[in-house]
Amino acid sequence: MIQTFQIRDDINDAIQRGKPVVTLESTIISFGLPHPQNLEVARECEEIVREEGALPATVGIVDGVMKVGLSEQEIESFATRKDIVKTNLGNISPVCASWKWGATTVSSTLFATVKAGAGVFVTGGIGGVHKGFGDHFDISSDLTALKEFGAVVVCAGVKSLLDVPATLEHLETLGIPVVGYGTDFFPVFYIPKSAREVDRRVDTPQEAALVFRVQKRLGLASSVLVTAPVPAADALTREEVSRALEKAEKVLSERSDIRGRDVTPFLLRLLSDYTGGRTLKANLSLVRNNVRIGARIACSLAESS
Repeated sequence: MIQTFQIRDDINDAIQRGKPVVTLESTIISFGLPHPQNLEVARECEEIVREEGALPATVGIVDGVMKVGLSEQEIESFATRKDIVKTNLGNISPVCASWKWGATTVSSTLFATVKAGAGVFVTGGIGGVHKGFGDHFDISSDLTALKEFGAVVVCAGVKSLLDVPATLEHLETLGIPVVGYGTDFFPVFYIPKSAREVDRRVDTPQEAALVFRVQKRLGLASSVLVTAPVPAADALTREEVSRALEKAEKVLSERSDIRGRDVTPFLLRLLSDYTGGRTLKANLSLVRNNVRIGARIACSLAESS
């Protein structure tokens, strides 16, 4: 029988015993940061989860096998290999059937999270509806995954380069509850808040865990999206991001070879250049913050199970 899915033994044991487990994506390692910073951040995120009393499980596809809980050596490979395929819901099967290595995005990591039986997944920001979607219908499979697979997903909202109002409308259409962690307003990655309110504000891990428990008891299948603002010390203003994004989008419009899965990482690199590295600093800050919050929610869920 062909093996396509594997849970590391200690993680599987923890899940079976109801212990707190937090899954982490591998796209940020392979595509989000330069080496060696990507490796340092991957290790730091796992360590933060452990500090909070939970078990980290970084997800990735290794030689065609989707693994929940990469080894240290595998994480190093994701940080250095040049043949990694960015993998979302749409290409999981082709990547696995080709025995390739795949860095999992939000959608594919969330799929693995729920298939493994874990309850909390942490990322930087989810994908959503791209600007101009009426012309090219570019909507991230992250939203499909949030509808289909039920977990607590902790993020800093959506990336600033997306159509935020359209993304929130699409989340509502799909029936995905949006919770603000310590905020009444939906955060936008580098920007602490938008003008749009969340469905409910929570201020503790226990309150966030309660929303997810109620979601499950009602028999609703979708995830609960817990959105946490970037820490204030590293936040950017809407004006700063808009100026940088306008320049980045102009460059993108002149590059017909950049499309689909390559658009977001391309724009993020330009934003970092145009802000003197401030967007990268904010990115790292919000990821660390999200990981800590997610681990605390996982522990709260485990305590109440």
